[in-house]
Amino acid sequence: MSEAIKNKYDFVILFDVENGNPNGDPDAGNMPRVDPESGYGLVTDVCLKRKIRNYVEMVKEDSTGYRIYIKENVPLNSSDREAYDSLGIESGQIKAKKKDDPDLDIKIRDFMCGNFYDIRTFGAVMTTFVKDNLNCGQVRGPVQIGFARSVDPIIPQEITITRIAITTKDDAEKKNTEMGRKYIVPYGLYRAEGYVSANLARKVTGFSEEDLELLWQSILNMFENDHSAARGKMAVRKLIIFKHDSELGNAPSYRLFDSIKVVKKDGVDVPRSFEDYSLTIPSELPQGVTCICRD
Repeated sequence: MSEAIKNKYDFVILFDVENGNPNGDPDAGNMPRVDPESGYGLVTDVCLKRKIRNYVEMVKEDSTGYRIYIKENVPLNSSDREAYDSLGIESGQIKAKKKDDPDLDIKIRDFMCGNFYDIRTFGAVMTTFVKDNLNCGQVRGPVQIGFARSVDPIIPQEITITRIAITTKDDAEKKNTEMGRKYIVPYGLYRAEGYVSANLARKVTGFSEEDLELLWQSILNMFENDHSAARGKMAVRKLIIFKHDSELGNAPSYRLFDSIKVVKKDGVDVPRSFEDYSLTIPSELPQGVTCICRD
């Protein structure tokens, strides 16, 4: 495996949605997530990580070291079992082997980190106890992403739709169309903030420079192969990366995030495109910090 990264990173993602639902809330009829107190739109960290996982899986196609642990139709225990099989440990031998080898838990963790990109990146809870006691431990990943929040309050719209295809033969004798509803956000610009810990990469997962570049590529393209009628037009507009010269960082993350200003342009009351906003990136940064802007 390649050497782990040596620099701490903080990053800001700016993405927008037009006439779509960026992240529906199943507890609210799939309405776009909204902070009820402020009216700002929300997109969960889990949603964003899913897009990144899907892109990595599409690009790497389960190649060695780049498989995805949290994926559809693959039970977690099936992946956990692989770690024990790689060490030649059968189900009935697990407890005895752990008593004989105090480093066994570390070997199992290293196998999972080395084979699954999302564990190496985001970490995972792999303590799914079943009758075989397949416990692969817990891993705190070096890459963490917070909830995305819209730059301005959003006003979700409920749209009535119709279709001419009738579900059943009996219904077809009574009516010519069926009704449905969907929610959209006419336009919303969202901002998410994230962190990359070189310390955790070195000590725990081995997250490398190659992994880091794949992360940036995945963020920039996470909506490009995820288009659907429900999500509308979604795109990552800017990825702003702060690179520290050290492992532990040269400035607090919040100060770097606060230096990125996104505001409506003068004369714009209701934003309807990314061009309706003004983005300010600081020209002067704390010593030991550089800024990289990608789009």
